[in-house]
Formats: sequence, C-alpha cells, structure tokens
Amino acid sequence: MSTTPAPANPKVGFVSLGCPKALVDSERILTQLRMEGYDVVSTYQDADVVVVNTCGFIDSAKAESLEVIGEAIKENGKVIVTGCMGVEEGNIRNVHPSVLAVTGPQQYEQVVNAVHDAVPPRQDHNPLIDLVPPQGIKLTPRHYAYLKISEGCNHSCSFCIIPSMRGKLVSRPVGDVLDEAQRLVKAGVKELLVISQDTSAYGVDVKYRTGFWNGAPVKTRMTELCEALSTLGVWVRLHYVYPYPHVDELIPLMAAGKILPYLDIPFQHASPKVLKAMKRPAFEDKTLARIKNWREICPDLIIRSTFIVGFPGETEEDFQYLLNWLTEAQLDRVGCFQYSPVEGAPANLLDAAIVPDDVKQDRWDRFMAHQQAISSARLQMRIGREIEVLVDEVDEQGAVGRCFFDAPEIDGNVFIDNGSNLKPGDKVWCKVTDADEYDLWAEQI
Repeated sequence: MSTTPAPANPKVGFVSLGCPKALVDSERILTQLRMEGYDVVSTYQDADVVVVNTCGFIDSAKAESLEVIGEAIKENGKVIVTGCMGVEEGNIRNVHPSVLAVTGPQQYEQVVNAVHDAVPPRQDHNPLIDLVPPQGIKLTPRHYAYLKISEGCNHSCSFCIIPSMRGKLVSRPVGDVLDEAQRLVKAGVKELLVISQDTSAYGVDVKYRTGFWNGAPVKTRMTELCEALSTLGVWVRLHYVYPYPHVDELIPLMAAGKILPYLDIPFQHASPKVLKAMKRPAFEDKTLARIKNWREICPDLIIRSTFIVGFPGETEEDFQYLLNWLTEAQLDRVGCFQYSPVEGAPANLLDAAIVPDDVKQDRWDRFMAHQQAISSARLQMRIGREIEVLVDEVDEQGAVGRCFFDAPEIDGNVFIDNGSNLKPGDKVWCKVTDADEYDLWAEQI
C-alpha cells in the first residue's frame, strides 16, 4: 500500500542586522512564521524566501544593509526587506529594484503577509498541534534573552532619526512583559537583558498605569518592573537607561542583589555646549555627583556608556572637557563613535563648523587610549576577587563567560582556564587571576 508523503514546510531564511531591539523584532516575526508552519533555515540555498531585517541608523549601517540585501538576491533571488532602513524604500529599490517587498520597523503583520505572498503557508498546518515553544523563537543562545519593554522614543536628539523611524514611546503592558520574562526563565534563560530605546521612560506614555501580574498589582514603571523581575531568580541587566531622577531608586535594588549592578547610560558627550547642540540634558556636573552617590550606595556598580566625537561645532576645548570628564567619571565600559551625518537628522542643519575627518579620527584615537587606561586600571582592581560567571562557550582550552559587568557581544569576557568541564548556561564562582583593558582571566573555585 502506497502512502502520499506529507508536503514539505515552506522555508524562510532570515538575516537580522543592527541592535538588540531589531533582534527582538526578528524573533517576533520568526515566532509568527513558525506558528504558521514555516521552517527557518540557515542558508540562502535552502530557503524559499529570505527576509533581511535592516539597520538604518548611520551610513555605515545602511551600507551594510544594502550589501546584505544584494548578497541575498544573488544567492537566493526572493528577498523581503524590513527594519529601520525600510522607511527609505526608494533608496533600497534604487539599488535593488527586484526586492519583493519593503516594510519599516515593527511592521510584523506586513512582513508576514509579504512572506505569504512569496511562499504561501501549508493549508494543512494546525498551530494547535504543531506547537511552537511557549517562549517563542529566539535568536540568542538558550541561556540569555532580550526583553523589550517599549517601542519608540520621545527624545529629539539632533543626531538621531530613530523617533521618525520607530515613532513615539509606546510602553508594553507590564503584565505582558512579566509574563514573557517568566516564560523565558521557565525555558532555561539565566539572564534577561531589558531593552528599549529609552528604558527609564517606561510607562511615561500611560502615566505609570497599574497593571496586574500573577494576580498582584504592578505599576507600569521602571522601579516596579525591576522589583518584579528580581523575583524570577535570574540576572536582570538594564540597557539604554537615561539618567532621569527616578533612576536613583534602582541603585538600592542593585546594592541588595535584586538586579545586576550595571547601568548602560548613553551619555554621548560631556561638554555643555555640545550637549546643547545634540539636544541632550546638559547636566554633566550633576551627573558626576550622582555617579559618586550611586557608587557610595552600590560600590560594585558598573557603568557603561557610548560617546560621539567630532560632532559639528566640537572644538579642541570641548574634546578636552570630555577627556577630563572621563577621568572624573571613571566609567567601566565605554564605546565611542565618530560623528556621521544621518539623512534627515536635525544636526545636518546646524550652523556649526564641520569637524574634518582626520580630526575626528585623531580625537577617536585619543579618546580610546584615554579610556583604555581607565578601564584597564578598574579591571586590575578585580584581580584576587571572587566573581560569579555565566558561561557562554566551552572548548578544550576552557570556558568563556561573562560576569555581572559584561553584557553579551559589547563588553568583555571572562576566560576560565580550568573550565572545560562546564557547559553553556552554567553559573560558577571564580577567582580573578589576571586582567587587561577589556577581559578577565579566572579559575573556578
């Protein structure tokens, strides 16, 4: 007796570029497609259609997005484009006219519909039987996950076009956020990385409305969200935190071990004149005082930040002010970008002197050397101390992981020489034996 083989599931290839917020968008799209019976494949050749989630923040990111779209077209032929660069459909189609569809960020339904048009789903698929994991499809390793708490941003920084791409702040209901966090933890996640465009503004748009989780009231507000997340028994790390006054309320939670003593604050500059041109809060003296107070409450506090050098009108005096500020602030983890004009950004209209490229490069080099000395000295202070490490990778040489002051992919690593017996996702206590500008070496205790 012959049997008819079951029809194959349609296959989708997916490329996710840009920041963790875009990665969460990709996860949402993939979760919906998996619920509809699509398989996700890892090569262009195996895919029936390819989705490219683009980044459109700066020119280099746009160039990378266009390059990846071109590669996908060459290798596969059927390509759908989404993400932040999707708001510039004309620019994409000028370079790649054969793309099947172009959508902007957060347009999940439109992306899924475009996939349906290119490769229809199986009619016999039953999502009630062919189950997707309750935590959804994740693009990160099993032991950590990004938890997006809001979309958009209410700031009007002159160098940024994110609000024009992603819109104004829209906070997710606090119960939905906590339910997702709980599902992730039950699925084995050991670290939740809380992200949004402006994490500390969470709930402003809904006037800190009270929601419910597990039958209890919880305010849609950063402090109460962190208190609730702390009950899940995993690392909670905060990204993209603006230093609003209520951020002070988080420091005692860190000191008490409820959430990781880690703040990712995009200061961008220190010179009052440059901050004003950037339309950023120009309270650098108060910020230094607050950092000092935070560290008095929580001595283990780690602060990471990003800065821009070469902003229009930045003088050598402004740059020296920034270096002096860094010396005072003693930040632990720092990234730096050379200013790049973004099409549509208000900074392009500033009546200020353009900083030549060679000067930008010189300032970037000096900035990095200055901060490396600070970071190295701060890491040297860790030698001999005991730290808890979350393991990311293991090979015959040992294990590579991160401690509380290392976010994945942007900060440093901890190399455990005697860690070949461990596995990804393990948490282990180690003693620090050595350090350089970015990384630590340690031994299991």
